[in-house]
Amino acid sequence: MSAVDIAAPSTGTIWDRFVADLPVGVLLENERGEVIAANDRAARLLGLSYHDLITARRPPEWELLDDSGAPLPHPAQIADQVLRIGAPLTIPVVVTRNRVPLTRLWAEHHPVQSLSQQRILVLLQPVDTDVPHSRGLLDPLTGLPNRALLLDRLEQALTRARTLGTLATLVLVDIRRMAAVNIEHGFAQGDQLLVTLAERLRQGMRADHTVARYSGDTFAVVAEHPGGTGQAIADRVEEIAGRPLRLGRRWFRPALRTAWCTSDGQASVMSVLTKAEEQLARC
Repeated sequence: MSAVDIAAPSTGTIWDRFVADLPVGVLLENERGEVIAANDRAARLLGLSYHDLITARRPPEWELLDDSGAPLPHPAQIADQVLRIGAPLTIPVVVTRNRVPLTRLWAEHHPVQSLSQQRILVLLQPVDTDVPHSRGLLDPLTGLPNRALLLDRLEQALTRARTLGTLATLVLVDIRRMAAVNIEHGFAQGDQLLVTLAERLRQGMRADHTVARYSGDTFAVVAEHPGGTGQAIADRVEEIAGRPLRLGRRWFRPALRTAWCTSDGQASVMSVLTKAEEQLARC
């Protein structure tokens, strides 16, 4: 996707009058993620004064987290990713003070061109019950993050691993012979199996781990940890997903394949996914 051309912002221009009346928060950032223009609504949504937003002053108790409670990557890292990919990136963010959540927002980052310079246009909107589904970020059956949001979470985890010296692990767990389950028990029971496994994984894994629906019969978990390997995390995922459950009047124990890949952040998202998928295919 090519970048969109926009006019250069300056005080008193059409830009200011236009963004002032928009129902969303608007930020314009340079390639380093620094705010160079904004509207008042963006400042209000972020819980900052307009002056603090523009001058990059942040109160010590103020922080932006992702919706798992982990710190967001530095704005320069997000800007670099958006410009490098050349496509929009939507990130769920939580505005906190003293670690107390105040507002949950969707932050849409769009690559744009302003006077032949690369810029990031950020649109801020409060999260409501319809937004995740309308944006295609949550799986409608299980309510888990879907593949698109998983890739974003994995990218963030790898960025933090690279910058903080930690590790990020991706675990894939696949239900064997799902087609046979649907034939034997019916598609309604097959869907119930997926919903039950999704809820078990969501409740059984740590709150700061991302549990997602990777594909039709495959779930994924992204976990960050200070050291070791991903083996313990993969074992935990398989133990939770492999517990017996009732389908209709019968008890059923899912047959699973599990694979994982751990990185210190130097690997790309696609290389981590590819390695995990290749291991899963050999199971």
